[in-house]
Amino acid sequence: MTRIAFILLATLPVVAAAQSTMTMHPYRESHPLRAPTQGGWLEDRSIDLAADSGTCSVAEDRSQADGRRIRLPIVRFRATDTAAYPPVMWFSGGPGQSNMGSLRYDTFIDSSDHIMVGYRGVDEEVSLDCPEIVEILESAGDILDTAVIRQVAEGYGACAERLRVTGVDVRNYTAVNVAQDIEEARAALGIDKITIVAESFGTRIAYYYAVLYPERVHRMILIGANPPGRMVWDPRQCDSLLGRYGELWKQDSNAVRRAPDLVEAIRRVHADFPKRWLFFPIHEGTVKAAMNAFLFHRGTAAQGFDTYVAAAQGDPSGVWLFSFVGGRIFPTVVNWGDNASKAMSADFEPGRDYYHELMPEGAILGAPLGAFLWGAGQSGMWPVTRIPERFRSVETCSTATLILSGSLDFSTPPMNAEAEFIPHFPNGKHVVMLEAGHIADLWELQPEVTAHLLRTFVRTGNVDTSCIRYVSMSFAVSWGFPVLAKIVVGGGVLLAGLIVFGIWRLARVWRRRSGRRMIP
Repeated sequence: MTRIAFILLATLPVVAAAQSTMTMHPYRESHPLRAPTQGGWLEDRSIDLAADSGTCSVAEDRSQADGRRIRLPIVRFRATDTAAYPPVMWFSGGPGQSNMGSLRYDTFIDSSDHIMVGYRGVDEEVSLDCPEIVEILESAGDILDTAVIRQVAEGYGACAERLRVTGVDVRNYTAVNVAQDIEEARAALGIDKITIVAESFGTRIAYYYAVLYPERVHRMILIGANPPGRMVWDPRQCDSLLGRYGELWKQDSNAVRRAPDLVEAIRRVHADFPKRWLFFPIHEGTVKAAMNAFLFHRGTAAQGFDTYVAAAQGDPSGVWLFSFVGGRIFPTVVNWGDNASKAMSADFEPGRDYYHELMPEGAILGAPLGAFLWGAGQSGMWPVTRIPERFRSVETCSTATLILSGSLDFSTPPMNAEAEFIPHFPNGKHVVMLEAGHIADLWELQPEVTAHLLRTFVRTGNVDTSCIRYVSMSFAVSWGFPVLAKIVVGGGVLLAGLIVFGIWRLARVWRRRSGRRMIP
């Protein structure tokens, strides 16, 4: 998808102002989409999609009429049949991630155009990325070490100053700004109403848009809804969800044979965390943050549990691999400046000690990934301008809305949407899929069910849950991290042995030949 967007954008004219008529350039390319089969699985299909593309120029600071303007990419995929329903605009997750790869499923493409508008700070000519932080994390050991957190905070300060010198005002890169960008793009495209499909952080942008421009929204789907304030994870909710996994573990006879109590196994590892495997160091904070991320989806959660149970039984090899892999993924997992600007402008509260608050004493795990993300932010090195107060709490949203959640979602727990969004959404319905996690689980655990549920809502406004079935949690892992760690290290040892053996053989051959040359 990124490659297609690049090709499109590299060859297109620029639209000077969002208020003017947008010139779109037609393009056709075979595009991969995932589609449910009759057997209930997802398969990859490559179909020819007619596409238009262009750029939309918007003000960096809307209070400055003659100020800097930035260009946002727009890609519109045409419906494969008849565009009988309003175009679908996609808002993907983050913050700090692109919105130009959000078309992955064929759910609505037969009857609705699909439109992606780039997020400011990530997808346009101004990037808030911070190589200063990437460099720090690439050389860091334990990302939750307080010294590393201080370095990352200083990296934020250096990044913000560099951007300021180049003329970028990071205070204008908020989720509310993005919602306003979407509206300018809609107007420039000449579209009357849109259907919104949003995921995770994108649901916050969707909520802001629906509050600001309710007359422009046909219907709205929030997958993994994130109400105001909830980009800061609650460690008690995380531990509660871990407890639910512990209950499911005890219902699985194969899992119980490995360890009678999952939660106790996790506690045992944390009580005496392994410092190394063989001679390889293990960084505790990096492992915990990686485990926190793995818990977002049930498949990766099973991988994490397999790793911890092995460690509790004296095999820390998988924990080392967690540490090793996490240390290489975290440096470039997001655009750090964009993540800071959008998250902190929305949910940051001065005076909170996020680092210690998200890893409370006695927690099973808490929210160590959140402690890393917010711990550096609480230093104040990144300039934070809080969005208006009306957007920091939930107000009435009359848009017809379907919220889809997973009962085991650590990133956007369903109880938050139920308690904080639904009472303020008079036309909202909340569907919770049992034993499902975050976004990928909601699309792919029962793909034909999700497709039917979402398609029916967009077309009729009805919420048909009759086909949802219970899919029990599976803790089975085919290639666990302990196994992979041994393969990686064993392969390295074998390769080193072969190299040594090859050098030895070459040396013997050289000595023989040299000896023959010396014989008269």
